[in-house]
Amino acid sequence: MNSLVQQFSKLGAGRLAAMLTVTAALLIFFGFVMFRFSQPTMGLLYSDLSLQDAAQIVKDLETRNIKYETRGDGSAILVPRGDIPRVRMELASKGLPSGGGVGYEIFDKGDAFSSTSFVQNINHLRALEGELTRTIRGLGRVQNARVHLVIPERKLFERDREPPRASIVLKLRGDLEAGQIKAIRHLVASAVEGLKPERVSIVDEGGRLLADGAQSDTAGMTGSVGDDRQTTIERRVKAQIEEIVASVVGSGRARVQVSAQLEMNRVESRSETFDPESRVARSTQSRTESSANSEPGAQGVTVGNELPGAQGQGGGQAQTREQSSKNEEITNFEISRTTRTEVLEGGRLRRLSVAVLIDGIYARPAAGGDAIYQPRPQEELDRIGALVRTAIGFDRQRGDQVEVVNLRFADAPQPIELKEQTLMQQLLSFTKDDVLRAIELGVIALLTLIVLITVVRPLLKQVLAPEKPKGRDGDGGQSQGGGGGMQSLPNAAEGQQMLAGPASSDTPSERMLALAQIKGQIKAQSVEKIGGMVNQNPSDAVAVLRSWVHEQPSGA
Repeated sequence: MNSLVQQFSKLGAGRLAAMLTVTAALLIFFGFVMFRFSQPTMGLLYSDLSLQDAAQIVKDLETRNIKYETRGDGSAILVPRGDIPRVRMELASKGLPSGGGVGYEIFDKGDAFSSTSFVQNINHLRALEGELTRTIRGLGRVQNARVHLVIPERKLFERDREPPRASIVLKLRGDLEAGQIKAIRHLVASAVEGLKPERVSIVDEGGRLLADGAQSDTAGMTGSVGDDRQTTIERRVKAQIEEIVASVVGSGRARVQVSAQLEMNRVESRSETFDPESRVARSTQSRTESSANSEPGAQGVTVGNELPGAQGQGGGQAQTREQSSKNEEITNFEISRTTRTEVLEGGRLRRLSVAVLIDGIYARPAAGGDAIYQPRPQEELDRIGALVRTAIGFDRQRGDQVEVVNLRFADAPQPIELKEQTLMQQLLSFTKDDVLRAIELGVIALLTLIVLITVVRPLLKQVLAPEKPKGRDGDGGQSQGGGGGMQSLPNAAEGQQMLAGPASSDTPSERMLALAQIKGQIKAQSVEKIGGMVNQNPSDAVAVLRSWVHEQPSGA
């Protein structure tokens, strides 16, 4: 311990402070490295969480002392990769994450007998919205959803009741198809009593109106429904053409575009046709009339002749008699009549245009090298066009058009040869996490190596370096400058006798060790004697030092 204390005392205060500082820095650095290596690899537990779900999950993890990290303003939570399956199952047993809303489990809490009817109705509405939100979130392209229901309260003696309405806000991972939007509307409408699909409005996170719940049925047919039908027809025809063309020219060597024009107007026509050649007697009427009239001869007309009971005068005169007959026959015929009513609903196909682009043929030379492009013969293109017309139900009178063109693609597909990976390739097929982990370890190892080379190695080399011995000139000067005060030091004869003592040593190494031991003893004795002399005669020691100081310039 004395030698260790003497060694540190020789270093000085500045060197000791530097060594302590460097030692503390190294301890901190290596502690950080050990802590970083001891940390487990974190994996994603859940992402795109609402603040409510994130707070509940973090609280549960803290209760069970599970390490976690939060990223993305708390919307993503990371836990040790080995604990992810267990943590997910435990959180699922507690109903987490709940999707930012509550479901029918809200009725599991609280006392139903002490709740008012208003509170029960509000809880039922919240539960219904939460269950619909969870169901919609289960769809493939839906990342998050929010459902708002407006269900008017039933009142007694109410004739006209306002129908329910619904509003849905979706956060999507892509674009929804028309069929998927329609499915969401029918899903919500089927879950709520009295709600119709046309009363459901859907909006995405960008503010786009996907489904209008305020439009009428006719507007829906002429608007979005018509577009949906057109898209469906174009997609179906395109799939049919690609399937039949790809079987001839190969997969990926044909591009198909279809444009369908629909007639969205609803037309109703009525017509009546009469056939004059086809007639049937429906009824017949016959009427016959006959009449007879007799008048006396010419005679003067008097008042007496007109009186009742008056007898004509001159009865011997001649009389005139008239007779007539009349026959009338009416026959009613029923003429054949045809009445036709034709209603043409909107959405029928009015015109179809198809464009088919086909790549050529690529032949590889026998000697190797790049493939040589060759156009397809016209006869083959005509046969492909005939197949396309047959597949789509081509109608020339309707104005359909089909164009089949052969052009070279800019990015010609090259044959891909799939090779089975070897064991070494499988071992070298790192994932993204493995690469990041390797980079992190490499950076830490490089920093450790730099610290060892630039800091630790020079420090150890300086501390463990042996002390340089003093020169002989200095020793001789001290002995000469001592004057009369140094008479008690060992003389040359005594030194020669001490040096001659180990002459009987057998080996040179033992002799050198003995010499070194003798020199050390001589030096130690000299230092002790000098110290004693200085303590006994301080004035003489001061005089000697002054004489050395004054003699040094002349000696230089």
